[in-house]
Amino acid sequence: MMHNGWRRTFAAAVMALLPAAAMAQAWPAKPVKIVVPFAAGGATDVVARLLAQKLSEAWAQSVVVEDRVGAGGNIGADIVAKSPPDGYTLLMHSGALVTNQFVYPNSPFDAIRDFVPITNVATGPQVIAVNVDVPAKNLREFIEYARANPGRVNFGSAGVGSQTHLASENLAYAAGVTFTHVPYKGESAALTDLMGGQIQLVTANLGGAVALVQQHKIKALAVTSRERNPVLPDVPSASDSLPGFESSGWFGLLAPAGTPREVVDKVYRDSAKILLSEEFKAKLGQQGMMPVANTPAEFARAIGEESTRWEKIIRERRLTAG
Repeated sequence: MMHNGWRRTFAAAVMALLPAAAMAQAWPAKPVKIVVPFAAGGATDVVARLLAQKLSEAWAQSVVVEDRVGAGGNIGADIVAKSPPDGYTLLMHSGALVTNQFVYPNSPFDAIRDFVPITNVATGPQVIAVNVDVPAKNLREFIEYARANPGRVNFGSAGVGSQTHLASENLAYAAGVTFTHVPYKGESAALTDLMGGQIQLVTANLGGAVALVQQHKIKALAVTSRERNPVLPDVPSASDSLPGFESSGWFGLLAPAGTPREVVDKVYRDSAKILLSEEFKAKLGQQGMMPVANTPAEFARAIGEESTRWEKIIRERRLTAG
């Protein structure tokens, strides 16, 4: 009779002989978790839940989204960085993953070394939105209002270093005005206070704000793309008032470093198939976004290029959190 120790050794030897393709086919054998480092209702959370639903169908396994908020996205990212690299814990992050490594120099993880990029899921512009009582009908008037009222315009964001933070900083820099930053634990919380009048401005990801604009709960002054966005056709481009101004956000899927390549490739292939389907394109389009679906190598290269660009900008503007 084979003892338990020998059984385990024999089983491990058999597994080692299995080709990578067979291992990928066996995965996932249990539910998969996608961690979102921002609060529910924000654009990152919206994108993650759209993708999770379709991956659940494709894999015949539950794919759950878990929001772990705080520190501008660092808390959720750190959880994933320290998770077992088996593909069962993934991260849906925004461009804040790139910027946070410079905004938070004492971060407990390394944004480049501790993750394997899988694919950039979606990209989309932001919308420059103000409280409905702000006396400005367009971006040009708002800039004039900010200049006439220095120190009185407070803007909210999803946290220090988030896409929504840096988008407003870029707006202030381009317009030559000064805003006061009020960080929140998520984009939806900032938008709630914008509606309530506690803050005057949020440069929000379009996917997180479009419903509030359409319901006239906040006032959209401009979108940050070069052209108008189909979901808000009456809202002009920011470049009409600030020539050359452009800003966009992205939302990407990553895994802990060390995750088997065959699992990473399977998640990429299955995700890309979903993202490029007409059904998913339409769902993203309703949020003012479009799919990217680049390869792991392409996504890694894009992250590296963004890191080089943002390091210079953040240090020049002294946006570090200490």
